[in-house]
Amino acid sequence: MFVDLNVGNLSEPLSGRSWPRQEINRQVALRVGRFQSRGLARGDRVFLPFGNRLEFFAELLAIWRLGACAVPIDARLTPFEVQTLVTAADPRIAVVDDETDRRVIESLSEVGVGVVDTCDTGTQEAAAGLSRLDDDALILFTSGSTGAPKGVVHTHRSLRARWISLHEALGTEAFARTLCLLPTHFGHGLICNCLFPWLSGQDLFITPPFRPDIIMRLGSFLDDHRITFMSSVPAVWKLALKLSRPPQGGTLQRVHCGSAPLSAGAWNDIRKWTGARQVCNSYGITETGSWVAGLANADCPAEDGLIGEGWGALIKVLRTSDTARPLSAEDECAVGESGFVWLNTPALMKGYFQRDDLTELAVVDGWFLTGDIGLIDEQGRLVLRGRERDEINKGGMKIYPADVDAVVERFESASDVCTFALDDALYGQVVGMAVVMTRQDDATLRGLYEWMKQHLAEPKMPVRWWVIDEIPRTSRGKINRDAVKAACADLPALDLGRILAGGAAQ
Repeated sequence: MFVDLNVGNLSEPLSGRSWPRQEINRQVALRVGRFQSRGLARGDRVFLPFGNRLEFFAELLAIWRLGACAVPIDARLTPFEVQTLVTAADPRIAVVDDETDRRVIESLSEVGVGVVDTCDTGTQEAAAGLSRLDDDALILFTSGSTGAPKGVVHTHRSLRARWISLHEALGTEAFARTLCLLPTHFGHGLICNCLFPWLSGQDLFITPPFRPDIIMRLGSFLDDHRITFMSSVPAVWKLALKLSRPPQGGTLQRVHCGSAPLSAGAWNDIRKWTGARQVCNSYGITETGSWVAGLANADCPAEDGLIGEGWGALIKVLRTSDTARPLSAEDECAVGESGFVWLNTPALMKGYFQRDDLTELAVVDGWFLTGDIGLIDEQGRLVLRGRERDEINKGGMKIYPADVDAVVERFESASDVCTFALDDALYGQVVGMAVVMTRQDDATLRGLYEWMKQHLAEPKMPVRWWVIDEIPRTSRGKINRDAVKAACADLPALDLGRILAGGAAQ
């Protein structure tokens, strides 16, 4: 299969280990031989409860060469969570490393999953090329490790469709030396940040995910390894912009940011810090193979929520989210009108693993309902406004939390923010806000209030505030607004009336 004939070099900057193409091919061949000796067959599933190291990528190619399916999972899951996913996916083998929790290894063995250490390859090299385009290649679990798992199934065909579309939209020159700070168990980090450049022959530099010590010295890290491309999430940039000196080498050509769109303020801050104009939001969903839209040429004014054009995808904004009927032209929103974002792409998942019921709720005639709210601007570009389930309905007025977040982020002393819906007897819902402040004195808080009052319509103003030390995020760096709301429920809200009255008295 063409995608692993011309792989780039692999490097681990922290350990100093590096594999050139010849060594990668040898390591893959050893693992093919090991898997064959254990009877791995086409269609079998292999758990990978580790990642972000050289061996992970050798395991992945070996699994694919035998026509089997890889199931990368978060290395931080508990034995209970792993057992839940084992029950759902029924893996034949699990490959672990020296950092895998021993309790996880024991739980895998107890249910009959064959466990092998990634470094236990033996000495017998073997060749194989058994994968077919419509074989399952990846199962990526996006939720349900403690309940009903939802695993996104990608075939080799859908993955190749994503990589080919990115090659056509972006080329590969900017990706010559790619850095991955993201976990390799989900789409953004694995399919696009890692596999797209690496399988296109570009060099890949891997670090453990979301390491604060790396982010705090990101500028020198980029210089030391002459990085030309990196992708990350807003949480990484919040830390890097505050604590890391900017890079000085000028090697960085392109920067992507996913999980949530950047505000215009953060976007411009990243451009200034990196010295690169080609900074953009990369809109991606695991179900569509991650990066499905963005700006091929990102040298344009930054705008809150701006995504851009489809990369190998058609984008529609519709007035309906009904997946029980065919879509029609009458459903389509006018230019500038907000609605539900739908995508059509050959990189669409095969479906949710053994959950046809969930697939039917998300896909209609090849169109995927993203759950995002957005609009198409006058230039034909997608602009995101938030998530459907995040909408706050204040007396019939729809408020998008991302709009409020974008304003608060621009305030100098606000380092992080999350707004969410609060129940209200009069309006139905009002806006609540959790905010992380670098200064928490009354004068600064009054300044934030005046800033929001200047930039937000009155219905969008948060009526209750919580000043907290850190905004809780998922393992992917995303904000779950319901989780933040729940965390705030156990904490005292700010006495905003006292603070504002104090300012008036002065």
